[in-house]
Amino acid sequence: MSKQVFLFFVSVCLFGFSAEACPICGCGGGNLYVGLLPDFKYQFIGLRFHASQYHTQLVSDPSQFSTNDYSSIELWGGLRLGKKFQLLAFVPYYMNKQVGDDGATYTHGLGDITVMGQYQVFKSPDHSSARSLKQQMWMGGGIKLPTGPFNANMLDSNTTVADINAQIGTGSVDFLINGMYGFSIRNFGLNLSASYKINTVNAQNYKYGNKFQSNLIASYHLGRRMITTTPNIGLGYENVAINKLGAKAVQFTGSQILTAIAGVEIDFGKVGVGINGQLPLAQNFAEGQTKMRFNGMMHLTYQL
Repeated sequence: MSKQVFLFFVSVCLFGFSAEACPICGCGGGNLYVGLLPDFKYQFIGLRFHASQYHTQLVSDPSQFSTNDYSSIELWGGLRLGKKFQLLAFVPYYMNKQVGDDGATYTHGLGDITVMGQYQVFKSPDHSSARSLKQQMWMGGGIKLPTGPFNANMLDSNTTVADINAQIGTGSVDFLINGMYGFSIRNFGLNLSASYKINTVNAQNYKYGNKFQSNLIASYHLGRRMITTTPNIGLGYENVAINKLGAKAVQFTGSQILTAIAGVEIDFGKVGVGINGQLPLAQNFAEGQTKMRFNGMMHLTYQL
């Protein structure tokens, strides 16, 4: 797992319903995060912990605010089928906390399960010399299943943004398309990844905006034999389209964000541990009223 591919998916879902509390605070707990994928040769299984924080304060009424902490523990695993195919699965459990002008709300539960498949378009021969340029390219897709609960009644006039943000799942079947190109020379590596998430309408006639995401990550491989360390830095960009309730666009939804990414991976034989963090360089959520403060992830992975 010495070469790493970052696919940083951070969905930000903002809602514009009339309510006594802050009407555009935070993002829903059913968001999909794919995160870090290892360049594995065999099957693996592991646990990941992901945490993020958003803060909203209305320009028109500063007394309405919300600080939302979203975290999850995720069981993830991968299976290599021959030399060309990868299968991956992600099973998240969410633990969310929302603190606003009207008090605190806590939600937890099983989220939406994602299954992905990838095909290796090309790869440099394994017998290439250490000084030669090594390349690889993967393309694939996946599906996100509505296993997490979405119980908000979107037709009820009493439904508030707090009810929406408390949902663990999105209630919709969504589709993923992704690609990755990477190359390395000696110990230096560079990876470019891109993905597009296509969301469908859920049973409450609500549709989250489709999302494009791309990352450019540079890494440097240190150490040999049993213990290796790979520090990495890069940039991430994400563009989310507006959400819709029926045919009507939801106010203050849709977003753009550019982040700085930094992390490190340490491998002990078959055991890999890693941590990465993302900080915003430029962002536009809810006309500037919502700010992402940070995103971070830790993982422990075992190669079977």
